[in-house]
Amino acid sequence: MNTILSRAVLNRRRFVTTSVAAGTIVLAGANGALAQKADTIRIGFVSPRTGPLAGFGKTDGYVLDRAREALANGLEIGGKTYAVEILDRDTQSDPARAAQLAKDLINENIDLMLAISTPEVINPVADACEAAGVPCLSTVMPWEAWYFGRGAKPGEPSPFKWTYHFGFGVGEFLKTYLSQWGLIETNKKVGVMYPNDADGNAVRAVLAPQLEAGGYTIVDPGAYETGTTDYSTQIALFKDEGVEIINTFPIPPDFAAFWRQAAQQGLTSQIKIIQTAKTGLFPADIEALGSLGLNISSAAYWHRDFPYTSPLTGLNGQELSDGWEAETGEQWTQQLGATLSLLDAGVEALKASADPTSRTAIRDAIAVLNVETISGKVDFTSGPVPNVSPGPIIGTQWVQSQNGDYPLDYVVTENATDPNVPVAAELLPYKR
Repeated sequence: MNTILSRAVLNRRRFVTTSVAAGTIVLAGANGALAQKADTIRIGFVSPRTGPLAGFGKTDGYVLDRAREALANGLEIGGKTYAVEILDRDTQSDPARAAQLAKDLINENIDLMLAISTPEVINPVADACEAAGVPCLSTVMPWEAWYFGRGAKPGEPSPFKWTYHFGFGVGEFLKTYLSQWGLIETNKKVGVMYPNDADGNAVRAVLAPQLEAGGYTIVDPGAYETGTTDYSTQIALFKDEGVEIINTFPIPPDFAAFWRQAAQQGLTSQIKIIQTAKTGLFPADIEALGSLGLNISSAAYWHRDFPYTSPLTGLNGQELSDGWEAETGEQWTQQLGATLSLLDAGVEALKASADPTSRTAIRDAIAVLNVETISGKVDFTSGPVPNVSPGPIIGTQWVQSQNGDYPLDYVVTENATDPNVPVAAELLPYKR
């Protein structure tokens, strides 16, 4: 899946049937006629395949293969068939590298940029595209951290002309948390671990006050820096205040350090709900915690039980997940559907544009895009703010596997933000 392909220089006017470059495949017809006669659409795709955010990019190679297969005979738009190149790049979880990769792809004359997973990837890529006048579509980060984190102001016109984002926001987290936390009796004291980054600052400013309005007491020790190794101060405060719920938005290594220290210092014994976001999304993160990972509550921006089908590949969630597990022997993750939904939306925008080799035409098509992807509706005509389409967050939990195929099952415990997704299990208390 993650084979590194050799680098080659691509001539946009003359193609062989399949040309392979570093993270790039040129898609053409079986007899090469398409490659010789058609124009070509170039799509940049940027994600974190390595580094501390690698869990978000782990399945990207598999999904990109499915997309390339679906596009192998080109894309017909307005009676004309276009070959398609997808140039995928790994940010190595480094924002500076993400920005540079975006600039490099822009210089390679891409027609559309796709960026996915966390502000550390998406925001620098979106900023580079905004500056260069290149249409950019992104997903998998809170839209507030994307919109306000990049300089937009509440109540003012959008400063963005080229960049668009779809997916969950603080409102979806709020609805999900209030629904999920209400399933277990607690004292409603919530210890929050919000880092000093785009995600943490957005949820502290918006989510925490709304949780308080919903009847919860927030115990906030203040923002911590990414990479912190000692959480004794925060743990002592949570113990003293008697918190029974923990809510946290860290990168995976920070959460692992915090939660192990919480167990060593006796905090986990009083916790009834540990609600993670940005971490705890993937099996490897939870399994690495051993018994401390059992019954951690999470939230899913995609789940294999989502009742939607990819317009690009024709796969539904179960088929996509089963295919991944059969090919890799590893458990499915929610990133499978999220990545495919971005490719779904991007290709639908290209199809809706008057000219898919015109950046302006693609930008204009995204601005009014209203389609269904494997993750559900993407609709830029009715967002909470310009340039944004909202999306669901579903309450989930990691529980002991019932069939033994993998150590843990990832089950849906509430569906307030998308009632079409079936609830599969009751929420279990965490307490150790």
